[in-house]
Amino acid sequence: MHKPLRILSLLLACSAWLPHPAAAQTAAPPASATSAATTAQPGSDQANFGQVSPDQAELVNEVAATTGKSPAALNALLDGAVVKQSIIDAMNRPAEKKPWSQYRPIFVNPARIDAGVTFYREHHALLDQISQRYDVPPQFIVAIIGVETNYGDNTGSFRVLDALATLAFHYPPRAKYFRGELKAILELPDNKLPGPIPDIYGSYAGAEGLAQFMPSSIRDFGVDADGDGHINLVASLPDAFASIANYFRAHGWQAGQPVAVQAQPAANAAPPPAYENAAPTTPLENFTAQGYAPTAQENPGLAANLLTLAGANGPEYWLTFQNFYVITRYNRSPMYALAVMQLADAIAHGVAAQ
Repeated sequence: MHKPLRILSLLLACSAWLPHPAAAQTAAPPASATSAATTAQPGSDQANFGQVSPDQAELVNEVAATTGKSPAALNALLDGAVVKQSIIDAMNRPAEKKPWSQYRPIFVNPARIDAGVTFYREHHALLDQISQRYDVPPQFIVAIIGVETNYGDNTGSFRVLDALATLAFHYPPRAKYFRGELKAILELPDNKLPGPIPDIYGSYAGAEGLAQFMPSSIRDFGVDADGDGHINLVASLPDAFASIANYFRAHGWQAGQPVAVQAQPAANAAPPPAYENAAPTTPLENFTAQGYAPTAQENPGLAANLLTLAGANGPEYWLTFQNFYVITRYNRSPMYALAVMQLADAIAHGVAAQ
């Protein structure tokens, strides 16, 4: 059950980071890496016991060269990482493999909408301030946190060091990506970390805090919005809110423009094209001419893509725009982006109705 007052009071009170024993979100994106961290399960976990692999040695040499950090200290840190089979298992069963009809109810449901309305109302002054600064609607900041961590209830129960080392050195399908993220966290200065690296907890993919940022996203888009000299996405609401908004703005969010609109196919509609997760370039009117008319009036010249999803009552067709593409920079899954949009819209309507 959501306990916003208890959780948020803890977050606001913390000046030093404490491990958060919970769980976190959706996919393998630049900002986040999975939505709804999975709780670790016992398995065939392994420690390094001081044995330095060639991969580790190469990484340590790179980090030492760029940061001046001691190779011995870096090796000691990585030697303390535990390879967890539960992390690999979680990577192999992402929520994005579900059809839209099963994926949507995970994140867009009455409980999460109501909790989002409560969260929004409790922090509306700060959210509105940051929204105006970055030109990103506040309900989208809230919806990201709602999808990623259920408003702070579930920020992750895995040590970030274990997650990144496991996936960088023992998960070939994504080893290159996670090696980059492991390198990024080792290179981050202390003022961009919520605490010592061995004490940071997050998702099974190594994302941390309310915003579930990966290390490279903290490096590139994290914001010290509370002015304390640190970027702390675990214990600082201003930092978390502003970092999400900054991420959206940096990736091309268009203020006042739509995210997506459902299309109603005509009886003679052309077969829908395969969805490409790329910035839209086709004018909306082209899709209308092919038999996919938007169910709400939009600028016919607006660049769009056509997304087809397996809904509960059959295929759903969505015309997606630049702001939808921006959300997929946070998490590559188009289902994630649509869930964020629908949760944001429901939260905004709930706030307006009260």
